[in-house]
Amino acid sequence: MGLLLYRVLNTILMLYIIVLFVRTLLPLLGVSYAHPVALFVYRITEPLLAPIRRRLPVTGPIDFSPMVLILIIWLIQYVIQVLLIWVR
Repeated sequence: MGLLLYRVLNTILMLYIIVLFVRTLLPLLGVSYAHPVALFVYRITEPLLAPIRRRLPVTGPIDFSPMVLILIIWLIQYVIQVLLIWVR
């Protein structure tokens, strides 16, 4: 049961990382913020990115909050993996 839960959670987190990559690519591809895909991506990612963005120093036009969130997700995945190994 624990392994199945880990796989489901890991899949969800990896999909979220993909959505974060899509978010960073949309402006580079010239996709409008009004586009339905862009709206969906921003609505999913903004609740987690906004608090990180508020705590990061201003670095000009580069937004490092997606990178920080990806690192946090990787850390969460690692901790869950270690806990599952430790519980066995």
